[in-house]
Amino acid sequence: MLVQLAIRDIVLIDRLDIPFGPGLSVLTGETGAGKSILLDAFSLALGGRGDGGLVRHGEDRGQITAVFDLPVAHPARALARKHDIPDEGDLILRRIQFADGRTRAFVNDQPVSVQVLRNIGAALVEIHGQHDDRALVDPAAHRALLDAFGGCDSAAVAEAHRAWKSARDALAAQQARIDAARKEADFLTHAVAELDKLAPLPGEEEELAAERQRMMAAEKVAGEINEALEAVAGQGSPIESLSGALRRLERRGTQAPELVGPSIRALDAALNALEEARVAIEEAQRAADFDPRVLEKTEERLFALRAAARKYNVPVDGLSALRQRFRADLDSLEHGEEHLAALGAQAGEAEAAYLSAARALSEARRKAGKALEDAVNAELPPLKLERARFIVQIDTDEAGRAPEGFDRVEFWVQTNPGTRPGPLMKVASGGELSRFMLALKVVLADKGSAPTLVFDEIDSGAGGAVADAIGARLARLSGRVQVMAVTHAPQVAARAERHFLIAKNPIEGEERIATRVLPIDQAQRREEIARMLAGATITEEARAAARRLLEAAD
Repeated sequence: MLVQLAIRDIVLIDRLDIPFGPGLSVLTGETGAGKSILLDAFSLALGGRGDGGLVRHGEDRGQITAVFDLPVAHPARALARKHDIPDEGDLILRRIQFADGRTRAFVNDQPVSVQVLRNIGAALVEIHGQHDDRALVDPAAHRALLDAFGGCDSAAVAEAHRAWKSARDALAAQQARIDAARKEADFLTHAVAELDKLAPLPGEEEELAAERQRMMAAEKVAGEINEALEAVAGQGSPIESLSGALRRLERRGTQAPELVGPSIRALDAALNALEEARVAIEEAQRAADFDPRVLEKTEERLFALRAAARKYNVPVDGLSALRQRFRADLDSLEHGEEHLAALGAQAGEAEAAYLSAARALSEARRKAGKALEDAVNAELPPLKLERARFIVQIDTDEAGRAPEGFDRVEFWVQTNPGTRPGPLMKVASGGELSRFMLALKVVLADKGSAPTLVFDEIDSGAGGAVADAIGARLARLSGRVQVMAVTHAPQVAARAERHFLIAKNPIEGEERIATRVLPIDQAQRREEIARMLAGATITEEARAAARRLLEAAD
């Protein structure tokens, strides 16, 4: 519910902080005191249309803040979380209106778009009367309201519709594959045969290219490796002569070891180095050895893969997947009719399940519609609408199959016997519309209603017994939701749990006036209700009548 409304610098309001509580709160005051301004400001905080003209003269901006205390599971909290807005504690909606027409919106001090603010505000408050937020007269909402009233399970129908749509999409996709395969049957047959013969493998191009590069490099250096081996180990090798020289020096080594020792060691090292070189060159020779026929086959395979890739306009690594896709398309053509028939049977079963669920929902809606008609019509006679009739108009078109079923629901009224019934907004006059809405809200209050309901002069033009009936219903309604009413009817004001007086007062020391909203006590309430009864001059008779109204309400 709304617990606090703070307004700064809006039209005649310089500063207002109004606390609210549960039950029925009324706002009264003389014409022109600022009741409409108050509701305009509140509507702005809920995401209503901005207007630079709302900013108080001489200021560059105005601001409205609305604080709501909500249960943890309230839908408005879920909307906040959906937009990554922290929702611990109170939910605080704030709107800044600039004099140049710009506005800024915040939820829990996080900037949001006006649309997000409006969506969250719609889950928190419904304003009925002179403002645009008329949920009950929006035909788009009537089906959901009827389902909530009757406990109609539209979720099962939505799930059946999803399953049917999925089966229908699968059937259409299979049919499209078969049609496409038929058109390209010759091409597919040739392509599959060609790709089967080629049998491409993922990653094959990279392996073949690397092997080809290795063999081509080996071909270039093979001659030099052979020449190097000939120089080290062939006929021209110095190994034999060096070995002979080493043996001769070793035989003389005992005669002059100091003289020939270094030479022996150097020759021995040279021979070892030559042996290591021979081993390394022979290893390189073996590594460079290849069959030119292998290189030729490798190149033929690589070039065939690349030619096929160009032909089918895919990367070489995509040929294997393309081969599988073409084969699947051929299989769809060869075996697709059987699969198509199976999918057709599944789609038929899903459609039958949807129709069964939607028809059951339609029947439940008709029963709920009759119960809603009876409940609303029972509220009309005390509201001076005893000759009127409320109608739940349900039009069923099985061709219009939607997740919500195939019913179009709209609230109609017949204001007098013999007149043509029609949509609530088109047939009911302003005063009748307000009373129809009140009757509806009394019946639907605990069925998906916002936690705060605002009625703007719903008693306009009503008096006596009708105004008393309106007050009784507002009080009854406030037992289930928070109700705020701007009223001129003393019978309504007398039933309030909280009474706020709206007045324009001059500002001391300044040549201007400002709107004030003050909670009033029992004695002040009696005086205000007496004013509402008597007009400008309050008589003792009016005070006595006010006292009787308050006592009767208590």
